[in-house]
Amino acid sequence: MSQSKRTQSNELAQLIIAVVALIPYAKVASYGQVAKLAGLPKHARLVGRVLSQLDDNVNIPWHRVINSQGKISLSKLNEQGVNIQQLKLMQEGVVVLEGRVKLKTYAWQP
Repeated sequence: MSQSKRTQSNELAQLIIAVVALIPYAKVASYGQVAKLAGLPKHARLVGRVLSQLDDNVNIPWHRVINSQGKISLSKLNEQGVNIQQLKLMQEGVVVLEGRVKLKTYAWQP
């Protein structure tokens, strides 16, 4: 990858991360919503890619980003076999039933 492409890619990732950092505790946003708020409409997959490449120890609420149907898209499990994203959301008081969050209740309205 050329230096200019890498710089542009890093800048887009920073825009996405800045929006994700704004999602309030116990609220969720869709990948598309994050993309739109970052000024990157129609780039929901890029949001997913950026979040999937974050280091495990990063202090960004990546777990608050779900798909537009309210479903958890990530399948990362902890040592006990529990979905990490679901666990983190439930620790914030977000109800997750069968891998789905009720958007009418928990959607972030910036």
